[in-house]
Amino acid sequence: MQVFYTVRPGDTLYQIANRWKLPVDSLIAANNLSSPYTIFVGQQLSVPPGVDVYRVRPGDSVYTIAQFFGVPQTILIETNQLQPPYTIQVNQLLKVPPGNPYYLVQPGDTLFQLARRFNVTTAGQNNYEFIRQINQLPSYLLFPGMKLIIPYAPPGDLGLIAYTSNRAGTGYDIWVYHPSNGANVQLTSGLGDAFSIPFWSPDSSRIAFIGRNGIIFIINLVDHSVARIDQLAEGEGFYLDWSPDSQKIVYVKENQIILYYVITHQIQRIPHPGATDAQWFPTGTELLFQAPDASGVSQLFRIQTDGTNKRQITQNSGGRYNHVRLSPDGRFILYTTPGASISLVFILEISTGRLIEVKGGPLAKNYFPAWSPDSLNIAYSATAFEDVGYFSLIRTVGRQGGNDRTRAISNCFATPVTWSVNSRKIAYLSGCMNQGTPSEMWVIDLLHPVPIRLLAGARVTNLQWSPTAAVPFKKTLTNTELRVQLHYPGHWQKVNEERAEGTDGFLQIAAIFSEESLNTVCQNEAFHQLLPYGTTPRISSTTIQNQEACLIEPSEDQPAEMRGQAALIVRYPQPIQIGTDTYNFFILWADQNHIKEIASTIKFL
Repeated sequence: MQVFYTVRPGDTLYQIANRWKLPVDSLIAANNLSSPYTIFVGQQLSVPPGVDVYRVRPGDSVYTIAQFFGVPQTILIETNQLQPPYTIQVNQLLKVPPGNPYYLVQPGDTLFQLARRFNVTTAGQNNYEFIRQINQLPSYLLFPGMKLIIPYAPPGDLGLIAYTSNRAGTGYDIWVYHPSNGANVQLTSGLGDAFSIPFWSPDSSRIAFIGRNGIIFIINLVDHSVARIDQLAEGEGFYLDWSPDSQKIVYVKENQIILYYVITHQIQRIPHPGATDAQWFPTGTELLFQAPDASGVSQLFRIQTDGTNKRQITQNSGGRYNHVRLSPDGRFILYTTPGASISLVFILEISTGRLIEVKGGPLAKNYFPAWSPDSLNIAYSATAFEDVGYFSLIRTVGRQGGNDRTRAISNCFATPVTWSVNSRKIAYLSGCMNQGTPSEMWVIDLLHPVPIRLLAGARVTNLQWSPTAAVPFKKTLTNTELRVQLHYPGHWQKVNEERAEGTDGFLQIAAIFSEESLNTVCQNEAFHQLLPYGTTPRISSTTIQNQEACLIEPSEDQPAEMRGQAALIVRYPQPIQIGTDTYNFFILWADQNHIKEIASTIKFL
């Protein structure tokens, strides 16, 4: 939940941002401030995550530290569980949050205004209802002095984010997060490991990963099947890459470059000692990889997929090339060197051989560089602030080395990063307690740089955004008694043969018998005496599989407990028989956000 700082006399945005080492534009975006960015005493500002740890110096006290950061002493005392007389020691590390985890309602505030001010939006739309739900408010009325939790809403972006987590409590597995609605779906059970990295196929229909015991798995998101294709020995690497046509993967095993054909299960081998980081050029007919030359020095090579026409790209005389990644357009290569304790990022322009060193972070510890889908920028993690236990800067740089800047801050030593489908947003990990494993996933919009938390609670080790605006995968409900089949969101759970539901909606199916016309049946349902659709529901005519149908949508005064229920009534092609009874109408109840989508999949059996 968002944390709020209360402005003191003399404060400026620059001073507040600098106390927690934040980019000023991030603080501005978090509060949707307009130029000239004036703030006033007593104003509550949402402060994005920053460097919230302080090392005690000689002469410091709880009072002086609280005064320096502009926060109440009680926040320091409670956060660090200090006991009277609140003595602190030189070099002790204290956590210093920017303020309270709630907003204090002011006269004139409304949920709509607060959601707009503090970025509680989904797909660009104000999501004030989310604030009401989180705070369990019985109505939309606010009163001065109320303490409101201001949540982070699902951003509503395209695509899916695959990630590795132990959130099921039974070891690490591959999950997907839906930015559209915040839903999380488990894809595997007992197959992953903490080191597993999900690699999306270019068409976003499959995910490959190296799981427990070095086994390579491929998940098919269409039918949820998981195939085991090979097993790697310990230390053989964790990198896989998909061919541009999404039909093959390439990896390195036992000094061979392996091309595995996913559909036919054929294997092609290209022997090459010491090869790593094998990956496809956009043409699909050539591979890039790292390997030692005849003198044992790390170099980059390209080779045809049939094993011919091998060419050396680099003339390296220094350290090893690590984390080699080809830009999506095939024109640039990035890599890190020489190792882990010192890790510098370089960009190689293939056509000219020009080498560009990325400035990077202050400690020369730059990790997990990743290309944006449009090949124009690189995001990476730069370790910093070693004096307070390490944080990492989420940074971006242009492919020519320009505009190298910090976008956000993670409290982990380092974090993998991944780009959104449109190259506008970056997702990363945070929530490392005492330099442990990350437990949070965040996203930041480069054009409106306020960090938004996507999930928290369980350990998360790796993440990757799907390369396309993937069609959300579906589940199928087949009811032979009602003679119907339909599809519903894949993250919902089937309750029984007539019902499925999720956190963001539901469906229920049944059959009706009536000698009345469809219009009368629809009127009777819509204006039932209990008013399940509100006082003024809307009825519209439609067709389903060439059968006459009607859609009932609720009015704004529908009771909240109905969860936005709408209905679709369709005349069966032929009346159905259940036992000794005959039914001539099919009815689907579902929340109004999903009913049209579900209705479009109805098939009578």
